Amino acid sequence: MKNEISRIRPKPRKNPLRWVIVLLLILVYVWALAGVPFTGFKETAAQIMKAIVAGIFSPDWEFVYLPEGEDLLRGLLDTLAISVLGTVISAVLCIPFAFWSARNMSGHRSISGAGKMVLSFIRTFPEIIMALLFIKAVGPGSFAGVLALGLHSIGMLGKLYADEVENIDYGPSEALLASGANRMQQLWFAILPQVMPGFLNYTLYRFEINVRSATILGVIGAGGIGTPLIFALSTRNWPRVGIILLGIIVMITIIDLISGYIRKKLV
Repeated sequence: MKNEISRIRPKPRKNPLRWVIVLLLILVYVWALAGVPFTGFKETAAQIMKAIVAGIFSPDWEFVYLPEGEDLLRGLLDTLAISVLGTVISAVLCIPFAFWSARNMSGHRSISGAGKMVLSFIRTFPEIIMALLFIKAVGPGSFAGVLALGLHSIGMLGKLYADEVENIDYGPSEALLASGANRMQQLWFAILPQVMPGFLNYTLYRFEINVRSATILGVIGAGGIGTPLIFALSTRNWPRVGIILLGIIVMITIIDLISGYIRKKLV
């Protein structure tokens, strides 16, 4: 019986396209690595690496709190504030763009297409480029970081919000329409209750990303913990670099745990 089944069952065909794709990927990697210039390690590389590792694993605990000036806690709090404000600004401002670019909310495809193009244009520029532009406009500091995160996140959140709007159920909206409700009442009582859990979920996820981005923006002078980090790196104060990195890891880990717990409750 088993022999008969094995005879009836067709043998799997070999797909030559799979090996072609693997070969192309290997060639791409070889080509990419061949273009990387490598002049060798410096003579002091081993000494510098030992100093970095020793400093990171013996952090400067006195920098955690300094009554007379900037310290780790103030820098982390500044980074958190930049992330919160930037996320709130983008979460509010991207809602009109989301409904504009959603196909089921526009009368013509060209209207939603224009909205998608605007969102794509906004998220084309990275946060660090926007931060440099805002630093030239409003000066260095946390305000430039908030504007950079808020504007860049509009493009990212707007696209996610639009996808959530396009997946709504029309049953509640049609029921309200049959009972005589107007367009605004359908939006408020039928559409928003469906999309708000998804909006909050995406906002929390974007907030986690903005916390990481805010630490990078501080390196170029846009406020946050990145500013003392770049100073410590420039002066080769490795113990201070170690305590700053440790603080960033602890803060991001706590935020990820809290955000993940809230998202589970929303889904």
